[in-house]
Amino acid sequence: MAESHGEAKGQKAGAHTEAEGGHHGGGFPPFDSSTYASQLVSLAIAFVALYLIVSRIALPRVGGTIDARQNKIEGDLAEAQKLKDDSDAALKAYEADLAAARSRAQAIGNEAREKQNAASEAERKSLEDKLAAKLAEAEKQIATTRTNAMSNVRGIAADAAGAIVQRLTGVVPDANAVNSAVDASLKG
Repeated sequence: MAESHGEAKGQKAGAHTEAEGGHHGGGFPPFDSSTYASQLVSLAIAFVALYLIVSRIALPRVGGTIDARQNKIEGDLAEAQKLKDDSDAALKAYEADLAAARSRAQAIGNEAREKQNAASEAERKSLEDKLAAKLAEAEKQIATTRTNAMSNVRGIAADAAGAIVQRLTGVVPDANAVNSAVDASLKG
């Protein structure tokens, strides 16, 4: 009786397990052909509900986000293009200003060079004029000195000739004869 009681307990336990699981002939419930119709209706309801949620709530939000991103990207690209155009214009203006500055610097340099050359030329001419004046004055002094020297030479030569003739001959020569002899020797 103990065994039958144990078996009865085991059977009861097994019966209890079967009743709790709710499986009567066994198999996986989604593959049970008796529940196909209710599963299809549940699937259709779930699909329609999910479709409505996605199409009415999620997709507009995602679409709005995509549109907002696209608009932001287009705005950023437009702003970048505008900034690029502005920087290109600024670069062209800078290059034009730089070229103008170089041109002005070249003109200023040329003007300064011309002024310096003119000043140097004027100074050179002034020095040449001063040198020419000094040279003319020096030539006048030379001519005067030469004339004085030549007039002294004539007198010295006449005195020397008279002294030589007197020593050689012992007689004092005539001054007119000595002067004409000296004049003849200086001309010839």
